[in-house]
Amino acid sequence: MTDSSSQFDDLDEEQLPVAKHKLHDWTHFAGLYAAEHVAATEFVIGATFVALGAKTMDILLGLLIGNILAVLSWRFITAPIAVETRLSLYTYLNKIAGDSMTKLYNWANVVIFSIISAAMITVSATAVRFAFGIPAQLNWYPNNMWFVLIVFGVGIVVVTIALYGFNAVSEFSGICAPWLFVMFTSGAMVLLPALSLDVLAKTLPSDWNDFINLGNQSIWTGVDSFGEPGIGLIEVIGFAWAANTITHFGLIDMALLRFAKKKSYGFATSTGMMFGHYVAWIAAGIMGAGAAVILGKSIVALDPGDVAYYALGWSGFVIVIVAGWTTAITNLYRAGLAAQAIFSNHSRMKTTIVVGVITIIIACFPFVFSQILPLLTYAGLLVVPVGGIVFAEHQIFPRIGYTSYWSHYKSLTFSTPAIASWGLGLVFGFGLNALDVMSFFYLFIPTWIFTILIYTFLAGRYGAKEVYPEAAQREKERNENIRNYQEQKAKEEKPNLMDNSLATRVLKILGYLALIVTLVLAWIVLFGSEDELSYLENRETFYSIAFICTLVYFATAYWALLRGKQKNQN
Repeated sequence: MTDSSSQFDDLDEEQLPVAKHKLHDWTHFAGLYAAEHVAATEFVIGATFVALGAKTMDILLGLLIGNILAVLSWRFITAPIAVETRLSLYTYLNKIAGDSMTKLYNWANVVIFSIISAAMITVSATAVRFAFGIPAQLNWYPNNMWFVLIVFGVGIVVVTIALYGFNAVSEFSGICAPWLFVMFTSGAMVLLPALSLDVLAKTLPSDWNDFINLGNQSIWTGVDSFGEPGIGLIEVIGFAWAANTITHFGLIDMALLRFAKKKSYGFATSTGMMFGHYVAWIAAGIMGAGAAVILGKSIVALDPGDVAYYALGWSGFVIVIVAGWTTAITNLYRAGLAAQAIFSNHSRMKTTIVVGVITIIIACFPFVFSQILPLLTYAGLLVVPVGGIVFAEHQIFPRIGYTSYWSHYKSLTFSTPAIASWGLGLVFGFGLNALDVMSFFYLFIPTWIFTILIYTFLAGRYGAKEVYPEAAQREKERNENIRNYQEQKAKEEKPNLMDNSLATRVLKILGYLALIVTLVLAWIVLFGSEDELSYLENRETFYSIAFICTLVYFATAYWALLRGKQKNQN
């Protein structure tokens, strides 16, 4: 290893571009996004569309269009910058805007992602609470010590997995993703007959028009929770597109997509959007309405534990716990990255532990979960201006003759254009919201464009129009030294070996057979129930066998994962 490269030994690898030998193929991202976006929040959002008074056709078409727009945003906005820089947003922003804005922004992200993670830990805890008969936590504070202990138990699992970094998050998500999709789909199939019996007096809609009629009468009625006309197609499209602005337009997912071999892997986010934010949102609405019929309650009065239990039996407890974990782990990983960028003299593992403990404490207070949707919406508008600043610096400046990294080349620790643009972007976005100029769901678009224009104008006045040949040469040499350093490190590491042994293949086959059996049983409940009595019998059979299939799937999937790890250790 050369002396010029040894300077990087003291840096955490999260502060360097991802090494070439650590890149992943598209399957990692397909699993990661499928697991993260088929999550416990889908139970809540499924009920939200009901409360907002959407109509059935608006849901079916609007969610499809909105989620396609979200996938395209990841592919053409986030993925190119992530792959070209190989840096997380937190590290890259430091090169663009200096320490002052970066620390301010990272603090904002630590708070945002810690609260999101805390809310998902609380969701998982509600399932365990339901299983042990602990009273529902309806106040903003916990009133049962057992609930607090459950939160800590669930939270410790989340923190432990997040500590091990991207690979651990990806492995856990990869195991959970197929099962989560099967269970959401099965839950809708199991409870649709309950709805059909209540509305149509038969176990199954006869045709497409019958299904739309069922949806309009019992799920997406077009009337909100206050009895007023609800949202329409345009709002549903905007909701689906804006739900993840914090990660695509806001560029937070540079932290994940920097590991992608190709920019086109941004399309892998479609597993999360199509399976999670399309199929799972629709399935959650059906499950919620079905559980409401069974319990004789309003869908908006149910918590995820209620819905999941009556849709999936004991497997429902598992899905709420696991779905909460997958989202909590990913967001805690992001919060740990942001914290590590602030306290750069500490490792990501140390910062993740500290942030994780604080997150678990926050999760003990149920109000966090009840306010998660407003938080997600405002958090997106908060970070979109920063995404616009980075987009302008990386994509627009080279095309108009401006110098990228001009602030870094001038050794500025305080970037007036960046901080001013962020502030003005927030005033512009929240100002439009206060004036009610347009639908809140679309405010991120003009806010993003406005910030790009303001930052480009200000940066030009503060030094972006100038050239810095000496600084640019030093940056080029540093990048070359980093590549040499990482190539040397790669030679010292053992390559990952694929485990294609017969025993591992059998384990994987058994796991997927368990998923197939679950789907077949749900299919029988939906299409093999001739009357109410046979429906109830088939549903009970599904509850029992599906839980066994769940245990088989996780046992075999985890065993196969361990065998693969052991092969690489030998």
